[in-house]
Amino acid sequence: MKQWYMEYKIHKNRPGLLGDIASMLGMLGVNIITINGVEGHTRGMLLECNDDEKMKQIGELLSNVDGITITAFRSPKLVDLLAVRHGRYIMRDSDDEKTFRFTRDELGLLVDFLGELFKRPGHQLIGLRGMPRVGKTESLIAGSVCAMKRWTFLSSTLLRQTVRSQLSAEEMNPEHIFIIDGIVSTIRSNDKHYQLLQEVMTMPSTKVVEHPDIFIQESVYNYDDFDIIIELRNNYDEQIVYETFTTIYEDM
Repeated sequence: MKQWYMEYKIHKNRPGLLGDIASMLGMLGVNIITINGVEGHTRGMLLECNDDEKMKQIGELLSNVDGITITAFRSPKLVDLLAVRHGRYIMRDSDDEKTFRFTRDELGLLVDFLGELFKRPGHQLIGLRGMPRVGKTESLIAGSVCAMKRWTFLSSTLLRQTVRSQLSAEEMNPEHIFIIDGIVSTIRSNDKHYQLLQEVMTMPSTKVVEHPDIFIQESVYNYDDFDIIIELRNNYDEQIVYETFTTIYEDM
């Protein structure tokens, strides 16, 4: 069955409004998979129906219902699915559509987001910005578990500094999630590590680079190579300033 995402803003929440809408959808043969409030007076619905013409007519009918305004009626995007599950939208950068922002209070939403991204087949390059000890690597591991994927560290400082110069045949599985510390792989790497990094970057798999800005600055890769950039902060006012901690890596 084809899925649809419908979202509407409630201006006058009269008794029975949701029941009327649900009854109308049911009589027209549209299955309601999920209903949830999204961001206050907005409600989101995940629907199922294979008849595109019928769904177009439903959209026109609902646009004339008093007390609500239809704000979305489309095939569901990933952000729509997560909004219905969690009751809130992921914050996006208004100037950069591929940048998504999270705080530590939203780690559950971030892990779910990463899990859905990690389920996608083929090449993906994801950047993850954030200050030390904000939960970047832990979120990546939890997202891999959520997607039922194995993860492989090419470089990391999670327990101690890790700089891999070779991987086993099992680890070179394109189904793995490859995690790269962008500072370690550029400031503290050697030629063998960089050769391995270039080999992994050409694989049809998901790669996640922590500290992507330093990675771009110190390597041949550029911003356009990244499909998605994720920012994780302790709070939305926190500034991500690399100068405050890159010297720590240089002294290791």
